[in-house]
Amino acid sequence: MTAKLVPYLNFPGNTREALTFYQSVFGGELLFNTFADFGVSEMPADGIMHAELNGEELSLAASDAMPGDEASWGLTRIYLAVMGDEFGKLEGWFTALAEGGEVAVPLERQVWSDVYGQVRDRFGLEWMFNISAPA
Repeated sequence: MTAKLVPYLNFPGNTREALTFYQSVFGGELLFNTFADFGVSEMPADGIMHAELNGEELSLAASDAMPGDEASWGLTRIYLAVMGDEFGKLEGWFTALAEGGEVAVPLERQVWSDVYGQVRDRFGLEWMFNISAPA
C-alpha cells in the first residue's frame, strides 16, 4: 500500500508545453491524457485533463485550467495532490483537512475509475486526493 504527495500544477492551456520542458530539465517519463480521452466535451478536446512526469527524484502532475479560470489566480496554480491506494488512511486525511475548510469536490468515484476529492484547508491550501484501488 502506498501514499505520496505530488505537486499538481494547473496551467492556462499550455500544460503539454510546460511538462515537456520540465521533462527536458529533470528527465523522467511523461504521460498525457486529453479531455477527449475521457469524453469531457465542455473543454478543448486536445487540452490536457491530466499529465504526469515521473522521474527518480521528482514527480509532477498537471492539467489545463477551465477556460477563464486563470484570470482569478494568475498564470499557474499549484495544488498538493495526495495519491495512493490506502483508502481508509487517505479518507481520514481528507476529512481532517476539511475541518474548518471547504470541500470543493467530495470523495467519489470518477470516470477514470479512481476515487477523487478536492478540499481547501483552513489555511487556504488546496488539496487533491486520488485514491486508486489497491494493486
